[in-house]
Amino acid sequence: MWRMSERKHILVTGGAGFIGSHLVERLLLGGKRVVVIDDLSTGSRENLRTFASHPALEFIHAKICDCPRLAELAAEAEFIFHLAATVGVELVVKSALHVLEASFHETQLLLQAAVVNHTPLLLTSTSEVYGKSQKPAFSEEDDLLIGPPGQSRWSYACSKLTDEFLALAYAREKGLPVIIARLFNTVGPRQTGRYGMVLPRFIASARAGEPLKVFGDGAQTRCFCLVTDVVEALVRLQATPAARGEIFNIGGTEEVSMLELARRVVATLESRSAIELIPYDQAYAPGFDDMRRRKPLVEKLERCVGFHPQTTLRDIIRITAG
Repeated sequence: MWRMSERKHILVTGGAGFIGSHLVERLLLGGKRVVVIDDLSTGSRENLRTFASHPALEFIHAKICDCPRLAELAAEAEFIFHLAATVGVELVVKSALHVLEASFHETQLLLQAAVVNHTPLLLTSTSEVYGKSQKPAFSEEDDLLIGPPGQSRWSYACSKLTDEFLALAYAREKGLPVIIARLFNTVGPRQTGRYGMVLPRFIASARAGEPLKVFGDGAQTRCFCLVTDVVEALVRLQATPAARGEIFNIGGTEEVSMLELARRVVATLESRSAIELIPYDQAYAPGFDDMRRRKPLVEKLERCVGFHPQTTLRDIIRITAG
């Protein structure tokens, strides 16, 4: 039987998305009342199917800018998780105008609504803000090196960085309790490969016996974090007053090349699929620029909330494949 909290609700924008739906489940199981705002542009009601009839869950199908109850929901919330955003490099490259216009406008509206009663808010940002930096691992205090505006590849990084500046300005000038969480590559059940997400794309190809397509030379490296570990970090940050006004990296620290990741997926699924290298100018627009390494330093997160994502890549692949 569902256990309902008598406390105020928690507002989750993008709560029907991949990460958002896992967060919503965690909050409901913790006895929280949750209100989700999601326009389902990249999320899905199917992601919330298990909890669809939960009496403590309210779902609002709308963009943030079109939600008639936004002011009321934000002002009366116990906490706000802002996860609504465009997902995937492929979608960003194709829809740069939408990314730039929607991100700033909707974040601004949410911050304006939250500041009425100083409702604490966690903004999910991205490792993309570190841009073209060549550092072996990224710290929250590092300088950021964004690519040229002629490459739409960098529009997402700029939009999320603008959101960060805006949220922290509200924190400094209006006293709004704000937390910034820079998410690195997050994977797990329910993630789709249709927006260019590499691990689910590799898994789908391996299952179908089709070639796993690795873009570029395959030597670029990433660190993957299981979505449940990311959610654990988000929930702990919510519950930690000392986190407010701060920026935190959230991600795994086990580095792997894309070519090696493809090999591990093939081995884990015992697939006979081949692995193909696809030049960037065939996978994306000509002149596409990518980060060679993307590894987070997560010591600040561990110091503040006592948590360090530790699920191994082997288990991450197995769990994501289901």
